[in-house]
Amino acid sequence: MSMTIEEMIKKQQEYFAAGKTYELAQRIQALNRLEQGILNCEQELYAALKKDLGKSRAESYMCEVGLMLSELRFVKKHVRKWSREKRVPTPLAQFHARSFTVQEPYGVVLVMSPWNYPVLLTLEPLIGALAAGNCCVLKPSAYSPATSAVMKKMIADVFPEEYVTVIEGGREENQNLLSQKFDYIFFTGGVQVGKMVMEKAAANLTPVTLELGGKSPCIIDKSANLKMTAKRLAFGKYLNCGQTCVAPDYVLVHEAVKEEFLKLLKSEIRAMYGEDPLKNPDYGKMINRKHFDRVLGLMKEEKLILGGENDTESLRIAPAVMDQVTEDDAVMQEEIFGPLLPILTVGSMEEAIAFVNRRPKPLALYLFTENRETEKNVLEYTSFGGGCINDTIIHLATSQWDLAASETVEWALIMERKVLRPSAMRKAS
Repeated sequence: MSMTIEEMIKKQQEYFAAGKTYELAQRIQALNRLEQGILNCEQELYAALKKDLGKSRAESYMCEVGLMLSELRFVKKHVRKWSREKRVPTPLAQFHARSFTVQEPYGVVLVMSPWNYPVLLTLEPLIGALAAGNCCVLKPSAYSPATSAVMKKMIADVFPEEYVTVIEGGREENQNLLSQKFDYIFFTGGVQVGKMVMEKAAANLTPVTLELGGKSPCIIDKSANLKMTAKRLAFGKYLNCGQTCVAPDYVLVHEAVKEEFLKLLKSEIRAMYGEDPLKNPDYGKMINRKHFDRVLGLMKEEKLILGGENDTESLRIAPAVMDQVTEDDAVMQEEIFGPLLPILTVGSMEEAIAFVNRRPKPLALYLFTENRETEKNVLEYTSFGGGCINDTIIHLATSQWDLAASETVEWALIMERKVLRPSAMRKAS
């Protein structure tokens, strides 16, 4: 008979208290076991991602399995260094004393992950938890059941459940988990649920990391390389059918280059997905009917200049572009999280900066420009979580920032902006 959630957490607390996760050698062994488990289940993960989200094998490797394995190997390489005592200066008045800090795990960690990248966003926080010496409860989204089932089987084959376990289910299980006392909660998902997680955690003074969403702008300056801009924007926006938390959510394009940009954008979308994306076997789908209907409800037929064709049975929506969008349109009131791109026109970069700044701080910001002064102004006068200059999304594939910002293995968000400028590719088409 399987344990209840309460019993499971108690077992993990006892396992942690016994010191079975502390030793560095044990932590490295756990990471090695996780890596081997992933490799053993790799094909099953691809099949599950195809079933849940329609992801091609190439996309699943690039954005989930491969990216996560890269992170795992990066952590294995550096965990010894991260685990060392850190010498700190000692005041002269305390001469002969030695001051240092010691890294220690939190204890039993809860990871609540979303459905849009269910492998990456479940197992990547687990990597950090294991590297630091924690026990972990994983709670994947009920919206991606095939992937959750594979991960549950994989984790059960690799770890005893008092060390790491997967809890499947929906709202009832979420509520039950959040009513328990954990030592740390790592949540990835929407703002509304994030608020509930923080409220529940506050009752036990549990530290949390909340990786939430928002409307991420893409600013296109009149100096931008427009062909490159169109190609990289189309990739970042329509990856995973727009179901990416850092996907460009709307475009602010300078009026001087808008028409040329739109022509190139249409051309790049057709080049990537074909004349009929709904027949492209490598193009994904919306996660469920609820989100399918929600995205269609944001479209205004009179402002649609490309795409929007859809199939209820397959839950597919062709990459869509809306022009002449205003700040008051419904599509600008919430995170889209789908393959719909609104285009807004600005007369200057100052206008674009002001537009971004009067809205909630975005999770990501993307700027396309060849003007270093424009780049400097946007970086100086806007606030955002991460982003790219002349590219989209790829800043998430860079692990080195964690070393630069902090050498602890707490897997907490670093409160610094992460901006990637692919200078070697600035002139690439």
